[in-house]
Amino acid sequence: MYRLARQRLRRLLDLQHRHLMRNSAMGVEKESLRVAQGGSIAQTPHPERLGSALTHPWITTDFAEALVEFITPPLNRVRDVLDFLRDTQQYVYRCLEDEFLWATSMPCVVDGETSIPIARYGSSNSGRMKHIYRRGLGYRHGRTMQVIAGVHFNYSFPPEFWPIYAELEG
Repeated sequence: MYRLARQRLRRLLDLQHRHLMRNSAMGVEKESLRVAQGGSIAQTPHPERLGSALTHPWITTDFAEALVEFITPPLNRVRDVLDFLRDTQQYVYRCLEDEFLWATSMPCVVDGETSIPIARYGSSNSGRMKHIYRRGLGYRHGRTMQVIAGVHFNYSFPPEFWPIYAELEG
């Protein structure tokens, strides 16, 4: 599989289509746990100062109420993605009161499954569906497994890439 992917990429680059890579869009989704002063998962709700976890485009929650997710928009330069992520994280830090963001992917001190509050998104149908979905994840996989924080990298080729790719594939 990797050999085939390398061959296809090499053909694109050999045909002088590198400019297509420069017009690609990329983004990041990064999760961090909010933790209390003592190093355990924050038991407080998603801070109101951060906006609605259901509707905010850049700051939301993932599985747990304390699992903040930072989302960058699709951007064309890595530097712009990193700057946006940095600025968003700095804003969140300014809004937190007596809490910190846990820096590693493995969770902080967890005092049992019930010490991990599942994210709440309000009483609207979509908000209730998101909460119920997360309850199901907790039952199936355990809450502790769901608060392992991750980073997701999203990459999109520009529209003009696809006709060239289709032609190469024949």
